[in-house]
Amino acid sequence: MTPAPENGGVTDRLLDLVDGLVPPRGRAVLGITGAPGAGKTTLALALLDGLRARHGADHAARLPMDGFHLADAQLNRLGLRDRKGAPETFDHEGYAACLARVRTAACDVYVPGFERDLEQPIAGALVVPAAARVVVSEGNYLLMDGWEAARDACDEVWFVVGDDDVRRDRLVARHTAFGKSPDAARAWVDQVDERNAVEVARLLERADRVVVNGRSGWSPRGPHAR
Repeated sequence: MTPAPENGGVTDRLLDLVDGLVPPRGRAVLGITGAPGAGKTTLALALLDGLRARHGADHAARLPMDGFHLADAQLNRLGLRDRKGAPETFDHEGYAACLARVRTAACDVYVPGFERDLEQPIAGALVVPAAARVVVSEGNYLLMDGWEAARDACDEVWFVVGDDDVRRDRLVARHTAFGKSPDAARAWVDQVDERNAVEVARLLERADRVVVNGRSGWSPRGPHAR
């Protein structure tokens, strides 16, 4: 039986699809997108584990879009604190430039991560080793208008879908775990996350492949045309 996504397992089929992106020389960049709470990070981390088990620890690296969140100091300056997580609260040009850099860099590249306990980006939290052949980057807005430079830096973008009720419950639980009251968490999901989810859902047909986050495992569908 295929391992369930909640257990972090991915099938050989998905790992084979990633391996097929890697050129004879250089490296591939795989983007993973979808609505907030769809399971993008769970899939990204599971792919990294599977690829490293196959090829070695330095074979695959992660570059999350969340590392390019604007810090609260900038959101306050811009009057966007109550929209945190929306497209305009990211440094999307910096994200695109970093994706382009890691495609060709011959040295270790230090990239930002995101600390959920602080709800803040952390500079240099992650590294793309010089030996890496695959970089996996997850983010909500890879297929959005205005983010073309980030999309163009990826060899493929996969779109994660799943049950919407499960996705929303996961978001409420996440916000509650990181300090919001249950009522505040539900309000944030309804007023911020779901607005973003609607915008992202309209972009599914732009993805190269759809991956279903279901109880029986990660199920690839597609490919879709760019």
